[in-house]
Amino acid sequence: MADDNRHRSGPVSTEQISRLVEGAKPAVFWSDRDDAPDPTPSLVGKHSADLVIVGGGFSGLWAALQSLEENPNRSVVVLEAESVGFGASSRNGGFCDPSLTHGAANGYSHWANDMPTLHRLGEENLAGIVDTLTRYRMKTPWWKAAEVSAATQEWQMEELGDAAEQAASHGHTATLLDQEAMRAIADSPTYVGGLSSHEILLVDPARLVWDLKVAVESLGGVIHDQSRVTGIEPDGSKLIVMAGTGSAAGMISADKVIVATNAWAEPGKYIRHYVLPIYDHVLMTEPLSAEQLSSIGWSGREGLADSGNQFHYYRLTEDNRILWGGYDANYYFGNGMGPKYENLTASHELIAGHFFQSFPQLVGLGFSHRWAGPIGTTSKFAAAFGTRHKGRLAWVAGYTGLGVGASRFGARVALDLVDGKTTERTELEMVRKKPIPIPPEPLRYAAVQLTRRAIVRADANHGKRGLLLQILDRFGVGFDS
Repeated sequence: MADDNRHRSGPVSTEQISRLVEGAKPAVFWSDRDDAPDPTPSLVGKHSADLVIVGGGFSGLWAALQSLEENPNRSVVVLEAESVGFGASSRNGGFCDPSLTHGAANGYSHWANDMPTLHRLGEENLAGIVDTLTRYRMKTPWWKAAEVSAATQEWQMEELGDAAEQAASHGHTATLLDQEAMRAIADSPTYVGGLSSHEILLVDPARLVWDLKVAVESLGGVIHDQSRVTGIEPDGSKLIVMAGTGSAAGMISADKVIVATNAWAEPGKYIRHYVLPIYDHVLMTEPLSAEQLSSIGWSGREGLADSGNQFHYYRLTEDNRILWGGYDANYYFGNGMGPKYENLTASHELIAGHFFQSFPQLVGLGFSHRWAGPIGTTSKFAAAFGTRHKGRLAWVAGYTGLGVGASRFGARVALDLVDGKTTERTELEMVRKKPIPIPPEPLRYAAVQLTRRAIVRADANHGKRGLLLQILDRFGVGFDS
């Protein structure tokens, strides 16, 4: 039986790990480029629009693009507090998954009756992303790949076996892999087996954001960067959206508004009742040499992840770097967010050690970039939706790490809601019913820390879930890395 010993000493010393992490540039690899687009002018003065979208990430840009494609005469304005893609949309691993429910198991545990529809809608959503990439001749690097879950302990194989059986019972294909087959995909001594399941897209997320920006503008949409929305107030049949302060302030009188700020939950603090910002940490290696790449195989360029509650996700880039993220999920008291939480090196050092324990043949490889960013998560691990101001404002947030793909669907739902349409999407239980609210501080912080400790104990105890996790499971509440 293999032992998942990556929390112990590995082939690289603590001092070496510290030097490697310190030598990595504290910047998001995807957007750290000379050809990044210049920020658009901020909103200044008084304006009007049919639809204002707050947030220039995936959800906001997909909402703008789909709205303009359906109604070319609609005036659409996107307001972004920083620059498009500043948040989770450019800080992720670029895994574009068809699942709208954070995996089939999570979906069946919450919305079993809707899962056939949700599965179909997820596949249609992924096809829609491919169609957009192709139709607009986007420059985003992308390819189709299998999603593979790697087991590093025997108990994880039991869970993967259950997942394979569940997939087969619903007419889907998932292939259980023994140790030899798993190590033929990527050669890590930590693997005891794995599961190859559905097809995903692996994309360059920053490029996708930038391409969506170009597409929105090509259809007449207007984007204002550096335009943090400070308030949304009703004024008769209109909503007044205010942005900026002082001489840089602006305002728009809008018929309808979509709030798509995800983990930032601005400007509607009501979103914070349902969405928790969890910090994720990512490393990007230097490009692998041909010899290094050969030493680990990975010729299929699959998207990989571990199978524990605390897990790593990893992939190759177009120029043969390895992106390595996850495992150490952190919540900071009072929904703490910002640079001071992103430049802490302890989490990066932890996962750097895991990297070389997973691939000891790559000792000597350096890291070029390190970064962190908040994932918006909900108690049901999937997006939450809501409306305010008599339906003239709709919001969506909380994709829990799968927003690269699900954000297009979330944007489509938000458009249906704000336009007052009853559709197959708006009738879904996951849209009609919000997840269980997350308690306010100090209970919020205490609950997260207790749950994290319980998860660590479960992973150390062959996956056996203690009383707290069993209670959370019973009420359909979850948390993982």
